[in-house]
Amino acid sequence: MTSFASGPELADALRRHDYIADDEFAVVVHLATALQRPLLLEGPAGVGKTELAKALAAAGGRRLVRLQCYEGLDDSRALYEWDYAKQLLHVQMLRDRIGEQLAAYPDVAEASRFLAAQDFGLYSEKFLAVRPLLEAILSPEPVVLLVDEVDRTEESMEALLLEVLAEGQVTIPEVGTFTARSSPWVILTSNDTRELSPALKRRCLHYHVGYPTPEREREIVTARAPEVDTVTAAEVVDLARTLRDLPLRKSPSISEVIDAARAATVLRRGGGDHTSLRQIRDILLATLLKYTGDADLVRARLDGSPAEAVPAPAEPAGERPERATVASRPANTTTAVFRGRGGGGGRGGVGIGARR
Repeated sequence: MTSFASGPELADALRRHDYIADDEFAVVVHLATALQRPLLLEGPAGVGKTELAKALAAAGGRRLVRLQCYEGLDDSRALYEWDYAKQLLHVQMLRDRIGEQLAAYPDVAEASRFLAAQDFGLYSEKFLAVRPLLEAILSPEPVVLLVDEVDRTEESMEALLLEVLAEGQVTIPEVGTFTARSSPWVILTSNDTRELSPALKRRCLHYHVGYPTPEREREIVTARAPEVDTVTAAEVVDLARTLRDLPLRKSPSISEVIDAARAATVLRRGGGDHTSLRQIRDILLATLLKYTGDADLVRARLDGSPAEAVPAPAEPAGERPERATVASRPANTTTAVFRGRGGGGGRGGVGIGARR
């Protein structure tokens, strides 16, 4: 296992695993590992939150244990459930032996008392089907525990996390309390779709991961997609930043900007380098925008329609537009580039933390 003496040392280690973090971000991650405190990363999808956990696990020589959160997640999927098939097989193996012993008792009452006094071992660790949280606690070797998109769960699930985050332990009513056999590094991510509870935040170091500056985003695009020239990268980045200033249901993530830059390169290769971004703009919007209402709004705004003549996209019941969650945040505090070793930008090459 590898530990890190400072933020710069951690940043260098992450860079060797294709993740380039800003100095401030690297210091915060280093503090989380040194203090053994969970690190909560909040911000829009596609800015490198999940990829940090993957790179940190690789840099630290640790296995990554991932809990992907979703609505309706409960303890049977996050912590454990009993392996009923294995328990049934165990009971079947014991049945004949138990029958022989019960034959020695003259009546049902005595036989019942005998059974009640026995410990058949059905509720023990060997019959647990472990899920990510308990897996991280029981692991004899330190791991990186990633609790991804924790804001997608209900508040009741946050309460379940508190024991793991605060005490490093899990309580199973039938067995008892399991204390962590090693010290996991814990990363929680949130796309800020709802406010997390103060109790959860109090137990974590907190960092907001925002969109990068134009200069850094161009660097990300050209690093992630080496086939994209600097002019095309600059044009697509400028377009994306224009879109992020509009009241969209979903603003373009960095990973979508990379896709758009690749698409622009392919289109220009087919139509000649003289093809302007405006000529291919409508096609690029398909890579940057995911909702019809957003696309209609953007086309109208970019074509010069008055702002008051273009209605904002309708907000579905119960859903907050991403723009509203980002606009209230401070200016960007970190960016991350994942630098690849070869061309083409495949899965084994460069990556920018796109939501999986």
